[in-house]
Formats: sequence, structure tokens, C-alpha cells
Amino acid sequence: MALMITDECINCDVCEPECPNQAISMGPETYVIDPARCTECVGHFDQPQCVQLCPVACIPIDPRHVETREQLAAKAERLKAVAAAAATTA
Repeated sequence: MALMITDECINCDVCEPECPNQAISMGPETYVIDPARCTECVGHFDQPQCVQLCPVACIPIDPRHVETREQLAAKAERLKAVAAAAATTA
């Protein structure tokens, strides 16, 4: 499952730099999470860092993007491989 940021977001800027997959970015009004990049920190941390740090608890699981822990781990491995490939060609 990917996470999502609700409209309770206060744009405190805490979550974006903590995301190991660069899944969080500024949207039109508040931060947003790209479900194609969100692994809930599986493959990096035991708990989602954005959820741990959010001062207003506005980052729930996105019910539109349900994934198992195994699927999240596979996504994390794919993202790491893409990042490694990009680093070697840069």
C-alpha cells in the first residue's frame, strides 16, 4: 500500500527530505506522495519515516493503492536498481 497526504497537511516541509524514494513532492496546495515510488519505507526503514515525523498525522494508507509487504519490497528493489543505473550513467 502506498501512503497519501490528506488536506490536513500544513506544509511543514518535514516529510519530503526524509523519503528515501523521493516519492514526496509539493503539489498544487500541499505535499503529495507518488504511489509508484512509495514503498512505505520497506527496504529502507522499519516504519514509514514521513508518518513518524508528521506533526499533524495526515499521512494514512492510500486505499486506492493496496500492496502487500512483498510487493512493496519488490518495488523498493526496482527503485534502487533504477537509481544505481542512473548513478553509473551520470
